[in-house]
Amino acid sequence: MEKKIRIRAGKMEALAQLNESVIAGLIWDALPICASANTWGDEVYFAIPVEADLSDPRETVNLGELGYWPEGRCFCVFFGPTPVSANGEIRPASSVEVIGKLLTNPLEFKQVRSGEKIILEKADCNVPKIIIRTNTKPQT
Repeated sequence: MEKKIRIRAGKMEALAQLNESVIAGLIWDALPICASANTWGDEVYFAIPVEADLSDPRETVNLGELGYWPEGRCFCVFFGPTPVSANGEIRPASSVEVIGKLLTNPLEFKQVRSGEKIILEKADCNVPKIIIRTNTKPQT
């Protein structure tokens, strides 16, 4: 099953795809999540109600990847270098598990400010509902 999510903060809205990892599944099950955004260089991160151990820890990530950071129980969006990055790499503060990737432009996250409300939800949660009406004429 595809696990597409929407990330919203202020006027910024992004689409992403979670992967098939156990942690991504736990996050999917916890949606929707509303939190306060934090920024660290070109990373946005926020606390989520998921606690898990890493099964595939990574020291560096790629542009637009999403990660889970166990030390802070945080969802992370990587859109450029962090304060500890070197030589064009994107390096989290410590190991993360990559849980997905952005489907829209990662640089949109430059708009997100620390303290701003951020919402993480299933991308299909705002699909309009179809209303089926039955014959409402009174019987005579």
